[in-house]
Amino acid sequence: MSAPTRASTLFDEHGAPVAPSRLGKDGRLRLLTGLRPTGRLHLGNYVGTLEKDVQLQDDPRYECFFLVADFHALTTGFERSREVESNIRETLLDFLAVGIDPERSTIYLQSLVPEVAELFLLFSMLVSVSRAQRIPTLKEQVRDLRLESASLGLLNYPVLQAADILMVRGEVVPVGEDQLSHIELTREIARRFNGLYGAVFPESQGHVGRVATLPGLDGKPKMSKSIGNTVELADDAETVQKKIKRMFVGEAYARQSPTKQGILEGNPLFIYHELFNDDAAQVDDLKARYTAGQVGDGEIKSALAAALNRFLDPIRQRRAHFASRPGYLDEVVAEGTSRARREARDTLEMARDAMGMGYFGDARRRVELAVQGGRA
Repeated sequence: MSAPTRASTLFDEHGAPVAPSRLGKDGRLRLLTGLRPTGRLHLGNYVGTLEKDVQLQDDPRYECFFLVADFHALTTGFERSREVESNIRETLLDFLAVGIDPERSTIYLQSLVPEVAELFLLFSMLVSVSRAQRIPTLKEQVRDLRLESASLGLLNYPVLQAADILMVRGEVVPVGEDQLSHIELTREIARRFNGLYGAVFPESQGHVGRVATLPGLDGKPKMSKSIGNTVELADDAETVQKKIKRMFVGEAYARQSPTKQGILEGNPLFIYHELFNDDAAQVDDLKARYTAGQVGDGEIKSALAAALNRFLDPIRQRRAHFASRPGYLDEVVAEGTSRARREARDTLEMARDAMGMGYFGDARRRVELAVQGGRA
């Protein structure tokens, strides 16, 4: 396991760094990040996307959209649909706790934007089954979740993701490195649509965070909720200490004795220290003693647990603040989704018109008015 050191940047479909060239209608770049509400978010989510999301939210060059992708949650948990609502609230609290601000960004719920389902249907006509099956993460999810086979919903996951991104005409998409293949499919869909019907959609760029993946607590190369090897952003101090104490670094880094010289390169303990320990002098001291065989894993883990709790304390405090405000999450979702749906309607209308599907426009408007009147 090598230390994840890839710098945060934009990449094209060949992995080459690029600069985004398209601007939103107000001169800002459109950014979209989406996370599935399958439980509380964790440190891997933070360093993979959330950390960069907050930084770009503070950059006036970006207009930010943050999606809670509840339809996507069903692709691997359809039988647990009754858990989705509580998981949505947990995800929203984590968004707010890390610093995503609904006053400066649009936070919205996927299932409350029906236009995305129609755009997904249109996009599915542009993607062959064989192309969808070549997405690397599909096989990984089937393996990690021990599924007998992939559902049609899971197979179509990247196409729905493309609809999410292009529905708001997203140009910059912060993702983990494993999701770059999804962004490439999004770019292919945009190119094919534009080639057939005229320029409607931007070719989105993947934006990788300061680490490609964060190792899990079990020694596996990726922290994942589905595997259960995570430190959650909402974990209390005692839970963090217990998890780090039990953390397995992998056979390559296991030592029979604290007097044995340790290996730093790719060691999960020191990857975590580099990312989350704000005491650089302490980290340097631990590294020096570790390579000299003068410190045990217990001391290194104890220092790491303390560092993680220092890092998580303000996040936990903000989370508790927002959790104590009845109705606030509903307000955030209602306001953000209203903005997102206006964008979605504009985009879908442009796509329909480009395809020559703007027919029966008067009838369509009358139907919408009648339906709205019937619900009043």
